[in-house]
Amino acid sequence: MEKELKKYKSTNSFLFNTDLNLEEVCNAPDGASGVFLVYDVSNEAKQLIMVGSTGTVQNDGTLKVKSGGLYDKIVNGHQFAKTGRKYSWPAQMKKEEIEALEVVWYETFTEKVKGIPTFVEATVLQSYLTENGTLPKWNVAF
Repeated sequence: MEKELKKYKSTNSFLFNTDLNLEEVCNAPDGASGVFLVYDVSNEAKQLIMVGSTGTVQNDGTLKVKSGGLYDKIVNGHQFAKTGRKYSWPAQMKKEEIEALEVVWYETFTEKVKGIPTFVEATVLQSYLTENGTLPKWNVAF
């Protein structure tokens, strides 16, 4: 999976646990488009549990950034039938006894590199599916 993401140089990560505020620890940029990978880092074996993306490429080759970009998608995106991951992730983590998450984000569509966010997301998910026979457990479908 990492080889699909090596060309994206605008990247960073942050750790999150239920004692933290997702709005405060998320360091993904506003107005940027790309993908984010969520890992369960509770144990020594870091496990990918979700892949998400945001941003749409228009037919003229320009990017339509969703309101708030990567930051907003990570913090306020809907998941587990609750509004906003800032609420749903802590609840799900408690339910699954997950101590900590590592979120790694990549800005995939820039002046220099033009990776369509949903294509990059699909490529990472396909690689995971090929290696594991399933999607990551927090990805319901693709």
